[in-house]
Amino acid sequence: MTTDYGAARENMVENQVRTNDVTDLDVQDAMRAVPRERFCAPGKDYLAYAEAVVEYAPGWFLMEPRDVSKLLQAVRPRAGEKALAICAPYAAAVLARIGLDVTARLPEGAPLSACQAALGDLGVRAVAADPKAAGEAGAYDVVVCEGAVERVPQAWLDLLGRGGRLAVVERMGPVGKARLYLRGDDGLVARREVFDATAPIMPGFETVPGFAF
Repeated sequence: MTTDYGAARENMVENQVRTNDVTDLDVQDAMRAVPRERFCAPGKDYLAYAEAVVEYAPGWFLMEPRDVSKLLQAVRPRAGEKALAICAPYAAAVLARIGLDVTARLPEGAPLSACQAALGDLGVRAVAADPKAAGEAGAYDVVVCEGAVERVPQAWLDLLGRGGRLAVVERMGPVGKARLYLRGDDGLVARREVFDATAPIMPGFETVPGFAF
């Protein structure tokens, strides 16, 4: 039986995106167009439009549609802006569809290999880099991440130019908080909570337990 992915995308937007107060029409339209099934691990494409996180490489996951749509709405993406998607291949494709200039940063190995194939003709540059790595200070208008971190690295905040927005889930327990960081015209970074989320913590971003007697 052949899956009608176009109908599945429409159902995703109608039942998981719009019903969760995502009113940004650019985000909705892009999610109707981007083939999320490309980002599933082999044999898992049937999960592409389910209300679930989706593994795209061993230990690396996409957010569920509700969460990624709310995260993208929070950064208010605008065509022509420069964006960095850290371990966020599906979000990268959605931003590119909206018209942003997008680079996807992924760990070398299985995550990069899987996403290079998936992003092929979707207008995203996929590069190999340590997710925690620094970059050009002030280079981006938008930075997003689909995995959770316990604390946002300072190196990510440094990537934001004036007016730049970073959206990420910070999680230290069963439920995390999606937070929006905004660099103002004065150069200072403000933060606000956007919604609760349970995205998996990315490999390498867990707190290492300290030694105790």
